[in-house]
Amino acid sequence: MTAYWAESALLPTGLATGVRLEIAEGRFVAVEPDQPQGDAHRLDGVVLPGLANCHSHAFHRALRGRTHHGGGTFWTWREGMYAIAAQLDPDTYLSLARATYAEMALAGVTSVGEFHYVHHQPDGRPYDDPNAMGEALRQAAAEAGVRLTLLDTCYLAGGLSAEGHQPLGPEQQRFGDGDAEQWAARVAGLVPDANTVVGAAIHSIRAVPRSQLTTVVAAAEGKPLHVHLSEQPAENDACLAHYGMTPTALLADAGALGPRTSAVHATHLTGDDIARLGSTRTTACFCPTTERDLADGIGPARALSDAGAPLSLGSDQHAVIDLLEEARALEMHERLSTRERGRFTQAQLLDALTAHGSIGWSDAGRLEVGARADLVALQTNSPRTAGSVPDQIVLTASAGDVRTVIRDGEIVVQDGQHRLGDVGRLLSDAIDPLWRSA
Repeated sequence: MTAYWAESALLPTGLATGVRLEIAEGRFVAVEPDQPQGDAHRLDGVVLPGLANCHSHAFHRALRGRTHHGGGTFWTWREGMYAIAAQLDPDTYLSLARATYAEMALAGVTSVGEFHYVHHQPDGRPYDDPNAMGEALRQAAAEAGVRLTLLDTCYLAGGLSAEGHQPLGPEQQRFGDGDAEQWAARVAGLVPDANTVVGAAIHSIRAVPRSQLTTVVAAAEGKPLHVHLSEQPAENDACLAHYGMTPTALLADAGALGPRTSAVHATHLTGDDIARLGSTRTTACFCPTTERDLADGIGPARALSDAGAPLSLGSDQHAVIDLLEEARALEMHERLSTRERGRFTQAQLLDALTAHGSIGWSDAGRLEVGARADLVALQTNSPRTAGSVPDQIVLTASAGDVRTVIRDGEIVVQDGQHRLGDVGRLLSDAIDPLWRSA
């Protein structure tokens, strides 16, 4: 057994001080406030549960600071994304994902939902191991010290217009599996392990035709199922023109909504869409730093929550890897769109920050007996946090204030340093050669 003593900690019951946390076999076996430090290891500042990054495209990390030429548009970003995707193989993907996940760990992330669609060789031919790219992600997460939910993504079409779905373009060949049955057969070869949940994803209603949706839903039974939803108005317009319904209605018709499903972005929704997502208890995963970087818009987070949809957070394309900033942006974007403050309570923001259950780790995300022993210690004396009261730390701290990260009882970050060493160097070593070849 290992014992820690937290100066302050955000427990399910609220802020507590002098909290003794005892860990055995990767679980909390005691969480006791108002205790002396004694022989326990001291954790200064405020201790939170480990954070959940519920939507990630690891290879997009290579795009940071590269897509703003001429002001940047979604299309210049997309061109850069395809250019990087074309350079990846299992070895380069391992290096990039390991460094990206290590950056997440430095920011307090202990579980990540990886929306994985770079499956095959650039010309679409499978590797000798058809899941070689997914296995690279599995290894990367284990070495970086974060739990992985591998959301293997069905991606079959190149887009959608009023006339119907287009075939995959040359740059998209490596994403596709032919049809949903072939996708499901490949995914069946992925086996969960102690650090990996295997889930599924529908890339979008643009990339998976209606006739294929039910096959994906059936293959995902009992697993997390994620989908990009209504990220841009053009997606809604195309779906209405071809199918005569919104993307949310199309997914509902296919049986894709429900408590195991997360709708990522959920930006441009009708009132009926919001009601459907809420009544089915479908999680809405917001990625505010990506949604603003790509000029996608501000989604109806408060309305979705009020309708019954749980909220989660992700860093998506990793323009920023700072889940505290994502939570702060969730509140601040609501303030901008409504001109009202206090749209979410601190407890609600913490729930969104720790939504491990939405990616298949329902026993994580709480500082309580029996839960996975994950914690993040934030310093309260930095230039950002000095003077903050501990129970408002989520609205002042950043990833740079993370001092200690423990996942399943194992120290991953100590004194602000990752166990792999210089993460900046790991990122540079992984990213720079990709651009020299692009």
